[in-house]
Amino acid sequence: MKKWISKSSWILLLVVLVSFDQERYFEKDKVVNDQPVPLATAFQKGESVTYLCHYGLIKAGEATLTVTNEDSLIDGHPVYHMVGIGKTLSVFEWFYKVRDRYETYLDTSTLAPRKFVRRVNEGGYIIDRDYHFVPEDSVVNTQRKGTIKTPADVQDMLSSFYYLRALDFTQAKKGDLYRINAFMDYEMWPFYVRFEGKENLEIGMGEFECYKFSPVVQKGRVFRSDEDVEVWVSADENKIPILVKAKIFVGSVKLELTGHQNLKAKLARPIPEESESLWDWF
Repeated sequence: MKKWISKSSWILLLVVLVSFDQERYFEKDKVVNDQPVPLATAFQKGESVTYLCHYGLIKAGEATLTVTNEDSLIDGHPVYHMVGIGKTLSVFEWFYKVRDRYETYLDTSTLAPRKFVRRVNEGGYIIDRDYHFVPEDSVVNTQRKGTIKTPADVQDMLSSFYYLRALDFTQAKKGDLYRINAFMDYEMWPFYVRFEGKENLEIGMGEFECYKFSPVVQKGRVFRSDEDVEVWVSADENKIPILVKAKIFVGSVKLELTGHQNLKAKLARPIPEESESLWDWF
């Protein structure tokens, strides 16, 4: 339980790690991004979003995802540099202390990952990973396992988050599935998210227009059913997660947007309904 709580301390891992290898559930014609799709850049340098993780009623951790301002080249290709940091709050650290850092370097023209860094310290459990992706050759070079073949559309754990944000959902239909071929721990882990439609959602920061998704999760390990995770994403050019809710065997976890800086566009807000006044009757 502790290990799972630590991973849900920031939003990427909740969406990515619980959705492994579920291809047997799907009708092939429901996967809408099997073919190359137009990518619209939903982020810009200097963007930062912050989330608070609740475990039940406890404020357990916080996560920050940042697109740095630096200009970088990898193998001669310009890249975006993204950093994700997750940590437990002091009130929760008597139970379990987490200090996690994830980095990805995305090709600015294709959004393919070219480098991935993972530094995990979860209650003394240490993970160090460094991957060098070469998308032109469909391989990833690793420190411990050498060179590994990958699909042409491979993503890493953090780049998956930005790839999903870059997709166009304006024409999405309820039930459409989006597949990501994620590389993690020296293996490929395809995962899927299902489009559930649009709805308005109110959180502490206010009310937002959202796209709703349900990652298709593996029931029986952490979840009671395959629909116990819900994700609301702003229905605008940014497509940032507003809220994530998950029911697990030992309670519930919620991640809520608490701050943002330098977004590419304004967050979508519902249009206020016009209120009637006495003069409307004359």
